[in-house]
Amino acid sequence: MELEKFRIKFLEEATEKINELEEALLLLENDSGNKEIIERVFRSMHSLKGGGAMFGFVKLSEFTHDLENIYDLIRNDKLEISRGLLDVTLASVDHLKTLLNDTELESEDSRKIHNELVAQIKNIIENKENSVDESIGDESLELSKSSEIKTYYIYFEPNNDIFNNGTNPLFLIDELQELGDSKVFSHFNRVPDIDNIDVTKCYVYWEVLLATEEKVNVISDVFIFVEDECKLEISELTDYNVLNNKNAIAEIAEAALEKSDVGLSEMQLIIKKYSETKDVETKDEVVQPVKTTSKKENIISSIRVSSDKLDLMMNLISELVTTQARLTLIADKSSDSNLLSIAENVQKLTRQIRDNAFDIVLVPIDTMTTRFQRLVRDLSNELNKKVILVTEGTDTELDKTIIESLTDPLLHILRNCIDHGIESAEERKKLGKPEQGEILFKAYYSGADVHIKITDDGSGIDSEKIRSLAIEKGLMSKDALLNRKEIFDLIFASGFSTVQNVTDVSGRGVGMDVVKRKLAEVRGEVEIESEVDVGTTITIKLPLTLSIIDGLLVQIAKEHYIIPLSVVNKIYSTEHNNVVNKYNNLIVFDGEQIPFYYLREELKLPESKQLKEQVIIVSYEDKKIGIVVDEIVGEYQAVLKSLGKMFTNQDMISGATILGDGTIALVMDTNRMILNFSKDNYKEKTK
Repeated sequence: MELEKFRIKFLEEATEKINELEEALLLLENDSGNKEIIERVFRSMHSLKGGGAMFGFVKLSEFTHDLENIYDLIRNDKLEISRGLLDVTLASVDHLKTLLNDTELESEDSRKIHNELVAQIKNIIENKENSVDESIGDESLELSKSSEIKTYYIYFEPNNDIFNNGTNPLFLIDELQELGDSKVFSHFNRVPDIDNIDVTKCYVYWEVLLATEEKVNVISDVFIFVEDECKLEISELTDYNVLNNKNAIAEIAEAALEKSDVGLSEMQLIIKKYSETKDVETKDEVVQPVKTTSKKENIISSIRVSSDKLDLMMNLISELVTTQARLTLIADKSSDSNLLSIAENVQKLTRQIRDNAFDIVLVPIDTMTTRFQRLVRDLSNELNKKVILVTEGTDTELDKTIIESLTDPLLHILRNCIDHGIESAEERKKLGKPEQGEILFKAYYSGADVHIKITDDGSGIDSEKIRSLAIEKGLMSKDALLNRKEIFDLIFASGFSTVQNVTDVSGRGVGMDVVKRKLAEVRGEVEIESEVDVGTTITIKLPLTLSIIDGLLVQIAKEHYIIPLSVVNKIYSTEHNNVVNKYNNLIVFDGEQIPFYYLREELKLPESKQLKEQVIIVSYEDKKIGIVVDEIVGEYQAVLKSLGKMFTNQDMISGATILGDGTIALVMDTNRMILNFSKDNYKEKTK
C-alpha cells in the first residue's frame, strides 16, 4: 500500500517532468546552441530514468537511458542538433507518456512504436552523422578522455526520515560507482543501541572518493531526488585518479576506521603526503565544495496538493460563505450588538479565506501553452506551412476547472487558424506577406474577467460568403439585416462550415458550435472579427472562477436575483412612469441617453404598482445598458450552484445561490440576457 502511494506520487512528478521536457525541446528547436536548455533537457531525462528505475517503471527507465545518451553527446559537443533528431525526441516524449500507463508494453501498437524509436535512437548514437569531432581519431579521443579524469570527494549524509519517500540511499551509492572508479567509506557511529533503533530511520552516512571523466553536474544529478533531504558536499579533490595511489587510500581507510569521518581537509593532507612525483601533485589550498545542502536550508517553499483536496476545500468554503450569510441575517434581526460584531468579523474572515482559496486554485494559462506550441509545430509540418505561435500574458490565471474545459476549444481554434487561416508560403508571397505566418495568443485581465485573443495574419473570413451560405442553409432569410458581428456569429451555428473539402484536420461542419457550447459550460463567451487577406481574431471572455462571485442582490416581483458585481457601473433611482411604455426604451442619466430593459416586461411579469424603480447600469461589450428592477437589497457573496439538466437549454441564468434565509436566488448572466432581449425585440419589430 505504501509503495503504491509512492508510485502514484512518481506518476504525478513524471507527468510534470515529461511536460517540462517537451517545453524545453520546443525552446531548443529555436535556440539549438543554448547550453542551458540542453542541460535542462538532459536533467529532465536523467530524473525520469532514475525515478523510473526506483519505482518499477523499468521500460520507461531503459528507454529514457537510451534517449539520455543522445543528449549527453550533444552537451559534450560530440553531436549537433538537427530537425530530424528533434522529431525523434518529440516522438519519444509522446511515447514516454504511453509508458507511464502501459508499463510493460502490453499493447501491440505501443510495442511497435517502442521498437521503432529504440532503433532510431541507437542509429543516431552509433552513426553520429552530425558529429563535430569526426576528425579526432579513436586513439587521440582515448588520450583526451584519460587526461580529463578527476577525483571528487563526496560527503552524503541523508536525513533520518529519508526512507519515508521511498528512497534507498544504497541505490544512490551504486549509481555513483557506475560513474567511474570509487572508494566508499561507510560510517555507522550514529547508529543507536539495538533497543533504541527505529527501523524507519536512516543513521548511516558516507564519504566517497570518485575518479571519473564526468562533470560535477552529472554527479549532482545522482542526488537530484534527495537534494533537499540530505547534507551533500561535492568537491574536486585532484585532477587525476588518486585511487591509483594505494598508500594514500590505505591511510585514508585507516583514518575512516578511527574517526567518525575523515573530511575533505585531512584527505587533502594525506594525498599530498604521498604525492612525491612531479607528475602527480595536489593543490595546496583547500578546495571549497561546489555544492552543499544543509538541513537548515531545507525550507519548503511549495507543496504538491491533489486536485481532489482543492475541490473539497472550495466546497467547504462555499458552505462557509452560505453559513456566514445566514449568520449575518440572524445578526441583523437581533438587537445583540455583540452578535452583530461577531457576524461582521466572520464576514471579513470568510472573504479573506475565500480570496486566498481563489489564489490557490487559480492556474496560469502557461500550463497549456506547451500543447499549443506542439500542435502548431506538428500541424504546420503536416500541412507544409510555415507558422509560428507567439504568446503573451500566459502568466494570467484562471480557475483550474475552467483551464481543464478550455484546452480542447483552444486546440480546435488553433487548428482552424493553421488549416484555413494561414496561407501556404507561395500564396503569402503573392500577397506580399512574409512566408512565415504568425498566430498571436494573448491573455489579459479585463475587470473581473479574463480575455484570450487568438489572432492570425492569414486569409481572413469573407462576411458576404458567410451570409450567402447561411441563406443557402436556411439559417437566415434573404431580407434579414445583420451587422458584421451577427454575421460572424453564424459561424457558431450547428453544421455551419465554409470549407468545401473535408480534411483530417477540420471542415466536417462540426467544431465551432461545439467550441461555443464548451465555453458556455464555463460561462465563457466567444466572438469573431475578421478581414479578408488581413487575418482573423477570435476573442474568448471567461470569468476568473466558477464557484463564488461578488454579486448585487436585487428583487423583482418579490423574487430575488443576483447580478454579478463585476458588470455593474452605477445605480439610479427613477420614477415608475419613466420606464413604462417608453419610446425606444431610452432614458437619460447625467446628460447621457442609455438604452434599458424593464425586466418585469421582458420576463412577462405583471407591471409594478410602486412609484420608484431602480435602474442598474451594466457593461455590455463596449456599451452601457440599463436593467430595471424593483429594489436593490445590497451586495452579496453568491455561491453558484448548477440549475441541473432540465434547464440546460436556457442561457440567461448562469446558476443559483442559497440565501441566508434558505430561499433561492437566480444568478443572471446579463450579457446573454441583453443579447436575447435584443433578438426578441428585433423579431417583434420585423413581424
